[in-house]
Amino acid sequence: MTSIGDRRTVVASDARARIERFLADAGLQAQARAARVVPLTGDASDRQYFRILVRDGPSQVLAVHAGAIQFDALPFVNVARLLGAMPVPVPRILDHSDALGIIALEDLGDVTLQAHVGAASEAEHAAVYREAVGFITTIQRRGRELASPAYVPYGIAFDVEKLTWELQFFAKHFLEAYRGAALGAAAREALTREFATLAEQLASEPRVLCHRDYHSRNLMVHGGRLHIIDFQDARLGPDTYDLASLLRDSYVDFSETQVDDLIAFFLARRGASAASAPGAPASVAEAERRREADDRDFRRRFDLMAVQRNLKALGTFGFQTTARGNTVYIQYIPRTLNYVRANLARYERFGRLRDVLAEHLEELR
Repeated sequence: MTSIGDRRTVVASDARARIERFLADAGLQAQARAARVVPLTGDASDRQYFRILVRDGPSQVLAVHAGAIQFDALPFVNVARLLGAMPVPVPRILDHSDALGIIALEDLGDVTLQAHVGAASEAEHAAVYREAVGFITTIQRRGRELASPAYVPYGIAFDVEKLTWELQFFAKHFLEAYRGAALGAAAREALTREFATLAEQLASEPRVLCHRDYHSRNLMVHGGRLHIIDFQDARLGPDTYDLASLLRDSYVDFSETQVDDLIAFFLARRGASAASAPGAPASVAEAERRREADDRDFRRRFDLMAVQRNLKALGTFGFQTTARGNTVYIQYIPRTLNYVRANLARYERFGRLRDVLAEHLEELR
């Protein structure tokens, strides 16, 4: 029987052979022999990433797929073109090989937003997160203007089925597989009802272009500004989705004051209040009342989205731990559960969901 270690050795050997061929085919035969190939930590997909350090040229990052690819058909390539047209900063695609299953990308370095804010001052933290929030407003605004069936994200959306599937994924892989919860028939029925209500409400909200995984590990600090990565799963979804992903991030702590300030900044940038008010207000006082009502409604919708997003993240952490043997995500579970607990306690409508989950998750009691 072949062990996991043996399989990884075979995969790594195959990747190195393909990388050497890729560099040679690109006319870099000497570099192919002398290049330093440095494995990088990848995402939760079957892609592998390597930094290529050559003697007389800039480094680059190679995304090595499991097998051959069709470059023009890849969602990553399609969405990169869309984001580049806005424009928001994404890594440049330098080269590719369909047969070898490799895409060469601009090297953005190793500093994620998660790492950057760990050593940033309060002022630097505020500035870089305002930049990140500003990108969301650009993606939403330009996403409406550039909408076209030629771009993959406009054909897929966070509908009831997708949102419900993610919540059920949480129940299966976090509650049952990771925490060992034995859900009885009554608990399953209650969760099904609560998940359906949440998914239906979120699916009915205004749809905009969403990155879909917009958090501190998918934003890189390079050349003095942020760059967006891991955007291949972009789709239409609630206008709160990316903001909830960023501000209820499993990898970064936020104070409630920081969250409030950044939501206010988002709404100001988006001009949401003025745009959502039908007709001209009768007075300045009426305009202010409408703005406050709109902002309260947005915050409510933001919190609902955060509950779904955080439960989905817990499902991913459980799956990676139990099915993939990848324990790195365990350290982020407490923070994510804290987010869930706070939001479930904030709204009466979550009383039943909180009660059912708390039976199996002591952190929510």
